[in-house]
Amino acid sequence: MENKGVLEMLFDLSFSEFVTTRVIKLLFIIGVGIAAIATLAIIVGAFSSGFGRGFLTLLISPLLFLLYTLFARIWCEMIIVVFRIAENTSRMARGGAETVAESVSNNG
Repeated sequence: MENKGVLEMLFDLSFSEFVTTRVIKLLFIIGVGIAAIATLAIIVGAFSSGFGRGFLTLLISPLLFLLYTLFARIWCEMIIVVFRIAENTSRMARGGAETVAESVSNNG
């Protein structure tokens, strides 16, 4: 396969290459950003309903942020696993089972 740019791959109507494997890092960064905004919104909402609730939420918010970030990471990893399965399956269908075995041994 030739190495195409993201924009070229985006408008490729044959869908011969996956864009998602190239932009997954950006998706994860967006997920972490959403986690930060959600955590801040929860803190602000808690302080607006009282100081005690806001202070308690302020103490718990780092855990909430880590959980949101963990869910974003797991979501991204699940997407990548599905796309790697598809890529490896297409390699095997083309007769490149040795290439898949080498790829697995190099990554693991």
